[in-house]
Amino acid sequence: MKIYPYTAFASYEVLDSSPNIQNSLTLHTSNVLQKNKKPQFLIDQIKDLDADILLLTEANSGWLEAISPTVKKAYQFKEEVPLDNTYGMLLYSKLPMFDTQVKYLVSDSIPSIHTKIRLPNQDIVQIYAIHPTPPMPQENPKSSDRDTEMMMVAKMALESEYPVIVIGDFNDVAWSVTSKLFQRVSRLLDVRKGRGLFNTYNADNILLRWPLDHIFISSDFRLKTIERCDDVNSDHFPLFTELTFEPSKKEQQQLPKPSKEDLKNAEDQIKTFNERNK
Repeated sequence: MKIYPYTAFASYEVLDSSPNIQNSLTLHTSNVLQKNKKPQFLIDQIKDLDADILLLTEANSGWLEAISPTVKKAYQFKEEVPLDNTYGMLLYSKLPMFDTQVKYLVSDSIPSIHTKIRLPNQDIVQIYAIHPTPPMPQENPKSSDRDTEMMMVAKMALESEYPVIVIGDFNDVAWSVTSKLFQRVSRLLDVRKGRGLFNTYNADNILLRWPLDHIFISSDFRLKTIERCDDVNSDHFPLFTELTFEPSKKEQQQLPKPSKEDLKNAEDQIKTFNERNK
């Protein structure tokens, strides 16, 4: 059963935060729905949650204008890539951001934001914010582009010298072939396992909902809170997560190193993409 790992009967992949840990990090992510004309719902939520890291996907210049007064007051650090193609991305942080890069890994119209943040204890964390294309012919006839971007980020995470967080709208469920390979290659943990699906899409359909917005973390972190947030008039529900940074205990929840076969599958996918796009 594909969803069994996300039920209460399964074991946690990310262990609960230890008591009395002060070094925490809160993240608030939301696919805003570009055509959403009622930004106040999300603005109020941003104020209420007051997260350390805020990521908004599908944000255009209209959204940037709408939220600017709010985020300007709350967030000192930012990287803004508003676009009108539903792949705009806005990233804000209360913690220092540096070595920030906007990358277009598989298309010159689909950005991802790669940045480092400095925690209050001076430790550094690598963040990859992504929004790969969905595997649907009407959206992207080359659905392998989405898979390739996932593999590129997985390899970056695996090779990173810093703890890693990957967040965003993945346009895919966590139990898909691509997402499972992404996890095995990156060695990143899924905060949902053992806790629930926390379906973020489709907010407009009560009967059919899927977890498409994700947060994957390295074993340096533990989970204090995860919750699906209230409706903000988008087709996605936002997601709020609170992590604690506990690298001294990471051995207790580390995933195995990727197999040679998994690495080859990821590398072959990237190689095929690069050859096709020469």
